[in-house]
Order: sequence, then C-alpha cells, then structure tokens
Amino acid sequence: MTETIDKYKQAFQEEAREILVELEASLLELNENRGDKELVARAFRALHTIKGSGAMFGFDELAAFTHKLENAFDEVRNGRLSVTSELVDLSLAALDQIKAMLEESAGRGAANRIISAEILAKVQRLTGKPENRPAETPASAPLACPAVASGAALDWLVRFSPGPDLMRSGANPLLLLRELKQLGSLRVQASMAAIPPLRELDPERCYIAWDMVLTTAAGREAISDVFIFVADSCELTIEPACEVPVEPQRIESVPEQASSEAASPVAAESNAPEKKFPPWGRRASDTPDNASSIRVPAAKLDQFVNLVGELVTVQARLVEVAARREDPEVVAVAEEIERLTTALRENSISIRMLPIRGTFERFRRLVHDLARDLHKEVELTLEGADTELDKSVIDQLNDPLMHLIRNSMDHGIEPPEARLAAKKRSGASIHLSARHSGASVLISVADDGGGIDAGAVRERAIEKGLVAGDAQLTEAEIFALILAPGFSTARQVTDVSGRGVGMDVVRRKVDALRGTIEIASQPGRGTSVTLRLPLTLAIIDGLLVRVGQAYFVLPLASTLECIELTRRDIEQANGKHVANVRGEIIPYIRLREYFNLPIEQLEREQIMVAETEEGRYGFVVDQVLGDHQTVIKNLGRFYRHVDLVSGATILGNGTVALILDPQRLVRDALRTLAAGKRRLGKTAAARGNGRAPVASGSNAGAVVLVESAAAGGGAGP
Repeated sequence: MTETIDKYKQAFQEEAREILVELEASLLELNENRGDKELVARAFRALHTIKGSGAMFGFDELAAFTHKLENAFDEVRNGRLSVTSELVDLSLAALDQIKAMLEESAGRGAANRIISAEILAKVQRLTGKPENRPAETPASAPLACPAVASGAALDWLVRFSPGPDLMRSGANPLLLLRELKQLGSLRVQASMAAIPPLRELDPERCYIAWDMVLTTAAGREAISDVFIFVADSCELTIEPACEVPVEPQRIESVPEQASSEAASPVAAESNAPEKKFPPWGRRASDTPDNASSIRVPAAKLDQFVNLVGELVTVQARLVEVAARREDPEVVAVAEEIERLTTALRENSISIRMLPIRGTFERFRRLVHDLARDLHKEVELTLEGADTELDKSVIDQLNDPLMHLIRNSMDHGIEPPEARLAAKKRSGASIHLSARHSGASVLISVADDGGGIDAGAVRERAIEKGLVAGDAQLTEAEIFALILAPGFSTARQVTDVSGRGVGMDVVRRKVDALRGTIEIASQPGRGTSVTLRLPLTLAIIDGLLVRVGQAYFVLPLASTLECIELTRRDIEQANGKHVANVRGEIIPYIRLREYFNLPIEQLEREQIMVAETEEGRYGFVVDQVLGDHQTVIKNLGRFYRHVDLVSGATILGNGTVALILDPQRLVRDALRTLAAGKRRLGKTAAARGNGRAPVASGSNAGAVVLVESAAAGGGAGP
C-alpha cells in the first residue's frame, strides 16, 4: 500500500511541476495582456488543479497555500480585482514557493514558512478580503432562488454517484467530500443499495452513492469544480433548493444497520484514526485503457535505447556472418532482422525526441526578472519552439541558453535612455529560435542591443595574455575569444555577469554535446549566437569507410556524394588537394596523411564529399564499405579532449570504428594552414620515411586514437 501511495505522490509532483511551467508562462503573458480573460481563467484553472489534487494527495500545506492565491484569481475572474504588476510579481513569488514545497516533499531542501506567510499576507492586503471569507457567488450563477442573487447562503442538493472505474484511476471519494465540506455546511447520506454480495464484490470498484445538502454562499461553478477531475467517471447532479429539508431526500432504501454505520462518512472520520488513502493523480479518461500518452521514467527510456543500440551491434555481426557463410536461408533471416532492427531503432529515437518548447518557455521568467532588476524593457520572442530534439540534448541545454540570455541582458542590451539616444525604441527584444539543418539543430539567441566591440575584445584579450599584441585576427577569431575561460570585458562584477564564467560554461557544455558555436555581431545592431547541435547522441546513420587498417564512420546526413580519385586526377591538379566535380573545384583532406597513417601508393581512392559550414569539402579514403547503423559509444576519459572524433562504434566483427566530425575536421585543417603548419600534402620528410608528417596541434590526440584503433582493429569487415 505504501508503495502505491508513493507512486501516486510522485505522479502528482511531476504533474504539478508541468502545471507550474504552464502557469508561469500564463502569468508572464498576462503581464503583457492584462485584459485577456482567457489567460486569467487559465491561471485560475492551474491553481485550482494544484490545490485540488494536492489536497487529495495529502499535501495539505501546499493546498492551503495555493487556495489563498486561487481566491485572488477568482476575484480577478469575477471582475472584482484588476491585474497589476504587483499581482503578477506576487503570483510569481508564490509559484516559486510552491516549487520549494514540492522539492521539500521530495526530500530536497526545505520551504521557508516565513516567506509563505509574507506572501499570504500580501495576497490578503491586495484582495482586501479576510482569509476565511467564503467566495461570493458569481453573477452568472443560476437565479433559481432569490437567495442566490442576494449573495446569501443557499442550500444545494448534490447527488454524487461514482462510476465503476473511478477508484481504479486513483480517485478517493472521501477526499472529494472533504473538499466539498470546505465550501460550507455539509450533510451527507450514503446510498449502499448497489453493493453486491461479498462473493461478487470487486474491491477496486465503488458501489456507494451519496446524497448531500450543501449550505454555502458559493455558486454552482465552485461546487462543480470540486468534481472537475472525475467528471468523466461519475454521475453528478447539482440543483438549488429553495426550501431546505431537514434531512436530505433519500433516493434508495438502505438497511437500518448499514445506514447507521455509514450515514455520514464525513462526520465519522473525526472519530476514526486518520488514514492515508491512495492519492488521486489523473482523470479517469487518462487511464491506460484509453490514454493517448503515458508517462515513462527517463531511466527506463535510456535503458531501452541502450538495448536497441546493443541489438543494432549484434545485428551487424549477424549480417557479416551471413555474408561470410553464403547460406541463402541465413542471409534471408539476416535481412529480415536488419529490417526490423532498423524500424525499432528509428522508433526508439523518435520516442526520445521532444519539442524544445518547454526549455524555451522557462526563459520568459528569466527575462522578466532580469528586466526588472536591470531596469530595462525587454521582450522575449520565440520561434521554432516545436522543433524536436533528443531528450538527452535538451536536458543539457538549460545552462548554455541561460548564460547566453543573461549575457545579452546585461552586456548586449542598452538601458532605455541609451536606446532612445541611439534612435532605437526603448524596448529591446531577445529572439530565441530553433530550426533543423540536416542532422543538426540550430539554436540561436539574438538581441537588438549595442553589439560587440571587436576592438575592445581584442584589447582585453591582449591584456589578459590570451593573444600576442601583434597578432592578426579575423573578426570571427576575435569573437571566439569571448568563449575563453575567465574572459570578460566587464570591469565591474555584478549579480548578473562579469566574472568571465558564463560563456566558458556555454563552450564546455556545447563541446560536450559535440556541437559548435558561431558568434555574429554588428555594432549598434545587435549580436547573434548560434549553437549547432546534433539531433541525437545515441544512434545515427553513417557511411563506413576504410583507410589502411583503420575504419571510420562519416555521418550520412552531412555526406553528399562519393566520387573516384585516380592518380591521374592528382597529377592534373599539380599535387594540390582539390578535385574537379562537374566543374566545381572542391578541396579535400587526405585522411591517411591527416591521421599520420602509413603512406601507400593506390591507383584509385574515394572522395566523400560533405557539406560543412565552410562549404563543400572532400575526405579521401581507401574504400567506401557502405551504410552503417552507428551506435555511438563515448570515448574514454583519456581521449575526452579529442575534438575531431565524435565517438566510436563497434562493428560486427568487434573492430572499433571512429566517428568523424566533418565540420571540426575542416575547421582544424583551415586553422592549421592559417598558422603555417602544413600538415596537408606530402613533404620531403614524408617521402623519406614513407609516412605523413607527424601531427601537431589540436589533432595530435586524434592521431594517437586512430593509430591505436588501427593497430587493434583486426581484418575489418
């Protein structure tokens, strides 16, 4: 029983956190559109949901706290209170306190009761209502009785008959009656005529119905709200009674003994020890029998994807064995398993793909609070929030985006006076966008602030010893200095930024995701920072290639085509690393030379042409072995700083193949050439010892890794 209760409590905590995210977005939007009644109703429903389900789960303190804030929005909803900045800020503070209570209930931290009391006191002053004053009847309530219009207490006849599946969804009728009793004076009579003989009784079904008389000043809507979450799994009637009967009308004849034992569950509970019932957490319509979605713990999902990855590796081994034995029956089975494995792999990846909207929406609150603290007018706009990304990538995006937005708010966006002096509108904007680009997602944070002063960045870098005083740097290289550890142009540290930590965090997080960062800025026009991230970190489609005894995988999404390279083509290019592809000159990188592998004179090689941010580039390999479902395995800690290799995968025969990052390869080659380190092309020394030049610079670790993999790689597939 305890395990069941804990399960439902955990479900409530998860759902409550999701509701709080939506509530926060509604409050921030309401601050901009204060006359929007739908936003008010949305906020009220969110608070009512947390209050009602919290009470049913046994979170009494949280429910009582939320109830006071719900009353304030009920006043707004009925036109007796206006939406102000004070109300929105107070609601956001209350939302933070609810989060703290949820964390405390989960055993993480403790909620400050003093803050709770201060918030409730401010709510009471704002509404001007005593704490326990019952809500007035809305003007829209039915006018069946004169008492309703006058706002006096009215008797309501309530008939509540739970459906057969109500308790199976975790709902507890007794807790509903407790909440109903909070609206006023309640008299209850239970009808148990439907209870079957003991041998036919289903312990998970509720056979009891209740006839009640509720005396309250609340309207029909408030009474109905008590049952809002079980409305789909019960029969409910609520009717006003102009003449109040002394006893509720009995619809069913009940045996005298049963009537005396269960005439009033609410009254009886005061004399019985308090019990903790299985809490309620969702509508009956959301039960597994007819649910359109279900909750799955992230750990189970990760385990599922890992198992699929192992299956892909075993399937590759089966294909290799089938090809080697040349048995038609085994080949047919291997092909069928390959088809099923491919479908399962794609399905497992799609399950992990989630829209990035939830992450984006969190930053509305950050922008709102920082704008208030910095005395700036800033609006956050979103684009592409429905773009889907692997959950493992989304989970690591919060910190980079937070630091980028804080940096824009503090450094990029000017105060309103400075913007007006520069003939800009006083209100600034930050644009957060996401879009797909091949196998990657581009996430951009752009502002219309003052931009980056490249000269100031260069001077600061020289001052900190990051570059030499006479160094010739391009604008892109200057902007890249911002990402250096400890770098900051701010002369004064503030609560927001200035310590030189934020952008370094962005760089490290993006590097861990095998992504890249691009910074663009125009003085006086604003700055844009774009993160290029992989769609998934689990399984990708790739092209398996061989270079000597080493095997590599190139991501299929960035590969355009494969062309042949002959010795004659090399001679016609006068030794330059370029190829003529249908009239287009494409530079290429010889992986054999780049990774310091033994030189061999081959009559024919293959060029894999890939699309990168620097344009089209080729990668020369000995042989293209074909498509390969690549399960990405992380490199060991010894190789964690090797940027040119995204990871490794295990082939069917146990050989290790390294997964290359074409974008980083090209950037490293261009950077090496600009620095005067000619690694590409043969040199006299290379001709003398039969090997390419010894690697230096950022690919030195990659060379060691490639040589290690080639030495232990075996014969290959």
